[in-house]
Amino acid sequence: MPATTLAPRFDPSAIETSLYERWLKAGVFTADARDGDAPYVIVIPPPNVTAVLHMGHGLNNTIQDVLIRFERMRGREALWLPGTDHAGIATQNVVERLIASEEGTQRRDLGRERFVDRVWTYVRETGNTILEQLKAIGCSCDWSRTRFTLSEEYSRAVLTVFVDLFHQGLIYRGHRVIHWCPRCLTALSDEEAEFRDRDDHLYYIRYPLVDAGDAEESVVVATTRPETMFGDVALVFHPDDDRYQHLLGRSVRIPLTDVLIPIAVSPRVEREFGTAMLKVTPAHDANDFEIANELEGEYETPVIIDAEGKMVPDPARVPSVIHGLERYAARKRIVEMLESEHLLDKTEPYRHAVRHCYRCDTVVEPRLSDQWFVRMKPLAEPALEAYQRGRLTFVPERWGGVYENWLTEIRDWNISRQLWWGHRIPAWYCENEGCGHITVALDTPTACERCDGSLRQDEDVLDTWFSSWLWPFATMGWPAQTEDLARFYPGHTLATAAEIIFFWVARMVMAGFHFMGKQPFDTVYIHGTVRDTLHRKMSKSLGNGIDPIEVVHRYGADALRFTVIAGAPVGTDVILDPNDLETTFSPGRNFANKLWNVGRFILSNLDGPIVPADRWDPTQFELADRWILSRAQRAIADTTEALERFRLNDAANIAYHFVWDDLADWYVEQVKPRLYGTAAGGEVARAVLSNVFETALRLLHPIMPFITEELWQHLPGAREAMLVTAQWPSPRADLTDEEAEDRFARVQALVSAVRSVRADYSVPPATAVPAVVQPSSREALEAFHAEQRTIERLAKLTKLTTDGGGDGVGAHHVLPDGSAVFVPLGDAIDVTKECDRLQGDMERIGDQLAAVQKKLANQQFIAKAPSDVVERERDKERSWREQREILSSKLRALGC
Repeated sequence: MPATTLAPRFDPSAIETSLYERWLKAGVFTADARDGDAPYVIVIPPPNVTAVLHMGHGLNNTIQDVLIRFERMRGREALWLPGTDHAGIATQNVVERLIASEEGTQRRDLGRERFVDRVWTYVRETGNTILEQLKAIGCSCDWSRTRFTLSEEYSRAVLTVFVDLFHQGLIYRGHRVIHWCPRCLTALSDEEAEFRDRDDHLYYIRYPLVDAGDAEESVVVATTRPETMFGDVALVFHPDDDRYQHLLGRSVRIPLTDVLIPIAVSPRVEREFGTAMLKVTPAHDANDFEIANELEGEYETPVIIDAEGKMVPDPARVPSVIHGLERYAARKRIVEMLESEHLLDKTEPYRHAVRHCYRCDTVVEPRLSDQWFVRMKPLAEPALEAYQRGRLTFVPERWGGVYENWLTEIRDWNISRQLWWGHRIPAWYCENEGCGHITVALDTPTACERCDGSLRQDEDVLDTWFSSWLWPFATMGWPAQTEDLARFYPGHTLATAAEIIFFWVARMVMAGFHFMGKQPFDTVYIHGTVRDTLHRKMSKSLGNGIDPIEVVHRYGADALRFTVIAGAPVGTDVILDPNDLETTFSPGRNFANKLWNVGRFILSNLDGPIVPADRWDPTQFELADRWILSRAQRAIADTTEALERFRLNDAANIAYHFVWDDLADWYVEQVKPRLYGTAAGGEVARAVLSNVFETALRLLHPIMPFITEELWQHLPGAREAMLVTAQWPSPRADLTDEEAEDRFARVQALVSAVRSVRADYSVPPATAVPAVVQPSSREALEAFHAEQRTIERLAKLTKLTTDGGGDGVGAHHVLPDGSAVFVPLGDAIDVTKECDRLQGDMERIGDQLAAVQKKLANQQFIAKAPSDVVERERDKERSWREQREILSSKLRALGC
């Protein structure tokens, strides 16, 4: 393809869609289950079926795509398996809001079957939106294997797991206090009920003693939730607390009611909290539930807050004035009533951690309920051992400790959810009185297996995470023994965020061991969080998010990908500015433009097929040829190592500097005379240039797939038809040349020094100047002589001399190797005018320095100003001093 077809300016919108379609048509993303090469497998963390792409997705999926493209180019049968999660709570909430706003209808008006049909309609219409957006940022998933956690095949796997675990005694039905979301109207697991700090009050409430000698005698109890006191069944104190021993066995009256409860003891009481007398509310506190079960005798478990977080209309326990009130409104009214009855001793501000629903942020309500649970300890043991024995690794390693701690302290998992959208629990209850048997089966039973009575299926569905913990093998056809399962399980790398180590990562490892006998992956790469410049996590609610698709439309997918990868060191957060997209994504955009421009120049100077390296005659290489080839081998080795160690930002920056600095700014400029025919060696220069450029495109492709593929397609006689499946380069020892790198580095240092002088003294760009260099060694002298014409051209010199002094008006500079260079300036600038300019700068900086010194000499300022303000002023003083010294040296050099 002729190079002249490249557009003068890089326009990503003109190439990205068509290139992606070409990749799809060629089937390059589709993995072959029958191929003999070593596979490399990543399963995508399935986004919610209702989701649209945000920057967290952008970072996570770009990381996965870089890894999968890298391994594909290394010749491995690379499978990146995509799909979506049915997201029980989130999806049901979306559709409920939709039908409420559009039709004024509630899900219970529709009934279960019609509502679920409505959700399926919504999912079929919008469910693949995020997958299409992933294509826009270049994700090379095997779309032929796209999976959905509520598909018929996947559901079979989920139900099989439930049935198997039930019959193995690892799933059971339990009557316990669970976390309940009054907004989502469902139970939550420990991991889904997230702790957040909250400012509340500690209320000290008087419980009147029964049969007291003094009518005013009472026991004071501290609580943050006075509304729950109507569900109290006892007051307890620690058995070693001598203050309350005389009250043991006596009774108190629950304030505002006629309900009497006993005073007992429990070793669970924290003697440092409140008054060290604890109210026991077993239906609304998990710890209280355990205490009540341990007390002598039988205790009720009265429920006084309903599923929607409202006070129940129990006339015996709950005052009528708060019947039906929402829990916080009830709290306010109760406090007023306690005050009026002189039953509120005092109130104190109190900050504590309170659980919130991870989906809607509502404060969770502890609630006694019948739920299904998984016994986690037996499942956790092999998953913990895999990490402790080094078979499962985390990058960065510190997250392995988090994983280990959670598995060590693991609790049983509440897996039932009071929803309609999801995998319905395969449990049926016998409706015959006196039987009570529960039938758990994969297929719908016709009658009770014990008494042949009629059956009613459990109304609940399974926790969404109960389906996604099977993702690495259920997506490959399990429980059927498929070719994919045999070929691609176990996988290799999981890239995800830290917040789902508990929800998903650890559970997948447990499921893998239990059902497949092998862990599902060997490496977990935990990337950082995308945050704004105030270090807040990007979110819709804060209005600080960035739409990746908008970035793609404005600057291209490659600009997005390079910016997030280059700015994401291992394990650290990515900071982006949502208020300035142009500046935020300028690293990627500017680099893409640079690559395009240098590509146009190189391609315009290639007039034939690339000459293979085995046909080169190294004796024809000049120093610059040897140098760039050696730098290319170093870039190959360093980029490869960085990608293998998951240091993707290092890989991006290594490739960046190789292309921008070594190739574009130095080698291309050095070989221009040879390319233009004004110096000998043009064919050698073209051969080296084409091969080095080809190497650069290979190294950059995993990070910037579109622009590199487009430039590759214009390489004359490229050895491989498409870059996406081209071979990853390997460094060649015979092209590594440390001597050439050392010699050319001396040339670079000299040119850079002269350029710095020109800039410092405002030498006009068109004005050439002489330079005198005093080499520090014979090697330096040989390098300067051999590359004299290159140095003169790149530094804009009239002549470079190596045998003169450094007298007269001008600037001195010492190079890193000890060589000294002097640039005479008397004929290049108006010395008097430059002296005046520098003197003016000197006076201005002197005034600023004097002002800050005066402020720092003021002891009142030092004593009263915040320490960071004082430190900033001291930084200013240091900066002004340094600048004054620089100006002073410049003035001396000019003899001012």
